[in-house]
Amino acid sequence: MSSTEVTVVISDCAEEDARVVLAALGGAFTTEKSTPRPGTGAAKATTVWTSVYDVADPRGRAAQGPARLAHPVTLEAQGGYRAVDRVLAELDSAFVIDAVGTAAGDQEKDVHVRLHGREA
Repeated sequence: MSSTEVTVVISDCAEEDARVVLAALGGAFTTEKSTPRPGTGAAKATTVWTSVYDVADPRGRAAQGPARLAHPVTLEAQGGYRAVDRVLAELDSAFVIDAVGTAAGDQEKDVHVRLHGREA
């Protein structure tokens, strides 16, 4: 992974909410790859959406104001420090972000957040 790529993992939400978040990021950054991945669970199946974004050359189509979510979305972003910060800044323009946790390494960081819809 290059220093401008960020892996985003979305979970614990409905498909419609995941699509809202992915659309916000996809409008701003080039998507290297995106995959819905069914998970496994004893009581019910879960789905995890993974995407890799290259933030080196923003598309210039930033989020169009506040985005609405039916329910909160859990998101993990992993990549270089500046790249993850760019992704979080883009998300902050459309959603309310609650920090859940951060793990910092030598070259990259891993951030866990909960996104909530932002009312206009």
